[in-house]
Formats: sequence, structure tokens, C-alpha cells
Amino acid sequence: MSPSCSLKTALALAACLAAAGCVVGPNYRTPGQPEVASYTSGSLPAETASAPGTAGAPQRLVPGRDIPAEWWTLFRSPELDRLIRQALAGNPNIAAAQATLRQAQELLQATIGAVVYPKVDAGASVVREKISGASLGQPNLVISPFTLYNASVNVSYSLDLFGGARRELESLESQIDAQKFLLEGARLTIASNVVTTAVQEASLRAQLDALREIVAAQEKELDLVQLQYRLGGAARIDVLFQRTQLAQTRALLPPLAKELSRTRHALTVLAGRFPVEAGQLPEFTLTGLTLPGELPLGIPSSLVRQRPDIRASEALLHAASAQIGVAESNRYPHITLTGSFGSLTTTAGDLLSGGTGVWNIGAGLLQPLFHGGEVSAKQRAAVAAYDQAEAQYRAVVLQAFGEVADVLRALEADANILQAQADAESAAHDTLELTRKQFQLGGANYLALLIADRQYLQTRINLVQAQAARFADTAALFQALGGGWWNRQTAAGSETK
Repeated sequence: MSPSCSLKTALALAACLAAAGCVVGPNYRTPGQPEVASYTSGSLPAETASAPGTAGAPQRLVPGRDIPAEWWTLFRSPELDRLIRQALAGNPNIAAAQATLRQAQELLQATIGAVVYPKVDAGASVVREKISGASLGQPNLVISPFTLYNASVNVSYSLDLFGGARRELESLESQIDAQKFLLEGARLTIASNVVTTAVQEASLRAQLDALREIVAAQEKELDLVQLQYRLGGAARIDVLFQRTQLAQTRALLPPLAKELSRTRHALTVLAGRFPVEAGQLPEFTLTGLTLPGELPLGIPSSLVRQRPDIRASEALLHAASAQIGVAESNRYPHITLTGSFGSLTTTAGDLLSGGTGVWNIGAGLLQPLFHGGEVSAKQRAAVAAYDQAEAQYRAVVLQAFGEVADVLRALEADANILQAQADAESAAHDTLELTRKQFQLGGANYLALLIADRQYLQTRINLVQAQAARFADTAALFQALGGGWWNRQTAAGSETK
């Protein structure tokens, strides 16, 4: 049999043995879906309360309705849509997640090359050598120094008889899945952060507008009190009180302006740009947003297949399960096949000549016998790592269900709070207007006007904050339910076809 035929036969035998080999370790099973019928302990209202004005429309949960991939378009703000697209394209956190995914994919390819295919290497060497005749059993023999030239092709292949390599590939593939879902989670987080930060900006703008209106009204009141003081209809203390009230209201403006600047800077950074470019971003207002009237609500059992963080945690659980098989395979024999074919001569020009060929075919077996408990300890460690991953998976699932439940109750409470705040603001506004007229006519003292001013200021700010909360918690619901990433991938697959 020729050397080349012997080598081919050995490789074919290796492939057959690998295919026939068993795969040790547990076969991964997807965790069962949570057996819960609803997200909250009590029933949810068919429709939330309504209130007049911005963000006052009632909302209705639609069980079983799917979430659109670009769920933020439901707020009907072209400026918000453009900003989110910029953020998804330019945010460095997403770029980092994409790079990590590519790294995991390349590591898988590298491992496939290392464990699935035989290693074939070409080598050449030149050795100047002087040996003693004693090595040939002739101590008195004098052998002159000589040079050896060698060129060869070396092949080695490790048989995966017990599936250790296959389990390693299974683990790496699961880690790739985890990185894919972490990337989806990064996309969802960026989009959600842009929406909530834009809502925060809109809320701050509305609060600043309200404060400026109140400052203008209090300045007029100060002019009136000063006029009454000059005419003898008011005391000096009334003028001082009004000046204090006006100064206190003005003092609320700088902190809000500072927070608005900080919010603008945060939006710019989310979009992957520098704060100096904040002026190039659109300005958001509450009136420029539309509150979605119908909200999708998937069944609880589907949440574990939709939340990116749950899917990533499950993929890591799969990887940990495969690592148990890797650790267990190290307890069994490892067989390696080797082969080499080349030429060995004392003259470089004779390397390709006949009669200089050398070859060898071999097989090696390694069976761990005693490693001081190292192998079994590593297997137990792999089992413990799996138990840890399983506990972390359960924790992620529970946290996800808790977040959805919190948001659902928050949506209900937000509507009730806004309704109450709208009533309070309306009553405070009517009270202030009536008190002002009575004060101008002398039918109310200055203390009553001061109290009415403060009540209206507080209720106006509370109303704006309640309006913003409805937008922010609506975005939080889409995030808690997974964000609809699966619909984007389905659409992309349809376009590819």
C-alpha cells in the first residue's frame, strides 16, 4: 500500500469513527413556559380613564395583538422616528454589540477549523549534525559532520469519539445566539431610552412654559398690589409678599432650564453625536406626540420567546449545558491519528529525487488515569455552572413578568392620576381667576390671592408631569413586552426571498 493510500484510508477511518461516536453529556431541553394565565393578580380595566387635553385619551389593551417592529411610530412623531433611526445607526453601544456578535461568530469558525477538519501543515528544515559512532555500537567509528535537508507534509486528526468537540461547537453556537439577543436588547434599550428622554424633554418644556405664564401673571399682580399700596388700599407687607412669591416662582426656572439642557445632551449622546450638536436635534413637545389608543398585550406564555434578555439568558443556559458534555468527554480516551510524507536527504537538490521519500502513519491514545481529581472536579464545576445559569434564567423570567405587571398597573394609575390632576388644575385655575377678580374689586384679601396662586402653580406642574407619565409608561410597556424585534426579522427575511 502506498503512503498516500494509507493516509487516505486512515482519514476515512477517522471520519467513520467520529460519525459513529456517541455524544456524552445531557441533551439540552428548552425550559417550559411559565404556567400563568395573566400578568397581574387582579383583573385589568377594559379601558383606562380619560381626561381632557394632552395625553388624556383612554387606552385599551388588546390581548393577542402583535407588536410592530418600529413600535415608536405609534406616537406619530416624524421627528421622533428620525431621531431613533439615527440612534440605532450611530449609537456606539449597538456598534459594540455588533462587533461582539461578529467575534463570537469568528470564534465558532476558528473552533470548527480546529476540531472538525484535520490539520495539514507543510514544513522544511535544515540541520547540521555531528553524531558519535557509539550511537551505532562502534565507539571508534569517526563520522564526519553532515547536513540533513527535510521537506514534509504533516497531517493530524483527533477523533471526536465521545462528542467533546461537538459539545464545544454546540456551546459556541449558543453563545452566538446569546449575542444576537443581546444585540436586539441593545436596540430595544436605545429606542426606549430615546422615547423616554424625548418625553422628558417635552415635559420640561411644558413645565417651563407653564412657569413663564405664571411669572407673567404674578408680575401683573405685583403691579396691581403696588398700585393699591400707593392708593392706600394695600399694606407694605402685601407688596413684599407678592415680590417674594414672584421671586420664588422665578427661582424655579433655572433648575428646569438646566435639566432641559442635560436632557438635550442625553438625547444627542443616544444618537451617537456630541453634545455640541444638540442644537441640530428636533425639539419635542407633549402636543407633538400622540398617545396610542390601543396597546398590544401578548399572552404571558409568549413573553419568554419575545423578550431579548430572556432569550439571551436561555442561550447561555444552553451553552452551560453543552459545557457539561465537554467536561464529561475529558474522562474518556482521546485518539489522535497522525501522518507524515516527505523527503530527507543530505543534499538540497535531491529533495525531489527518488529514493529520498520518508513517511509515517501513527495513532495515539490518551486515557486519563489519575489527575488528582481534576477531571471529575471540572465536571462537577460544569454542572454547578449550569445550575447557576438555570437560576439566573428563572430570575430573568421573574423580573420580566414583574416589569410587565408594574407597567400595566402604572398605565391604569397614570390615567386615573391624569384625570384627577386635570380636575385639580381646572378647579385651581377657576379659583385663581375668581380670587383675582375679587381682589381687584376689594372682595378678597391678599392672602387668599397668594394661596390661590400657589395652588395653581403646583397643580399646573403636576398636570404636565402626569401627561408625560402616560407617554413614558406607554413606551415602557412596549419595552417590557420585547419591542417587536421578531417582526423586523420576518420582514427582512421576506425581502430577501
